[in-house]
Amino acid sequence: MASTTQVKTYLAHWFQLGKKLIWNNGKAELLPEKVIQGDRFTPEFEACWEKVISIGGKDCYLEGSSATIEDLFSSAWTIDQCARCAMPVPVVEVGTQPLDCACSDLDNWPNTELPAPRSPVSSQAQLDNISERLKTKK
Repeated sequence: MASTTQVKTYLAHWFQLGKKLIWNNGKAELLPEKVIQGDRFTPEFEACWEKVISIGGKDCYLEGSSATIEDLFSSAWTIDQCARCAMPVPVVEVGTQPLDCACSDLDNWPNTELPAPRSPVSSQAQLDNISERLKTKK
């Protein structure tokens, strides 16, 4: 079963590549304009995430994926890295794995010349980690 954090990260990464969340079985599409703002997710992304959580992910899925968000919260699915592009993808725990990755319909992906989608990063926390590592190497 994928954790809430894994599913949120999955959506955030694919939103950064322009993939939409198909909502209410195709009646609407959601795609936050910005996903990351400094060391946190944008209010726009958080509002989208709250919509997903409020319905338990029912009848919504990422464009190019066959698994609904509701499926990802079940014990039958988990989130792992795509072997082709290293992006987070749904993986069936038991049974036949769908062959497609959401990257299959992106002509320009993977593109190692562009920055890869990421999660928010706290610069201060990163600097603190570097500082600690430098102190222990003495």
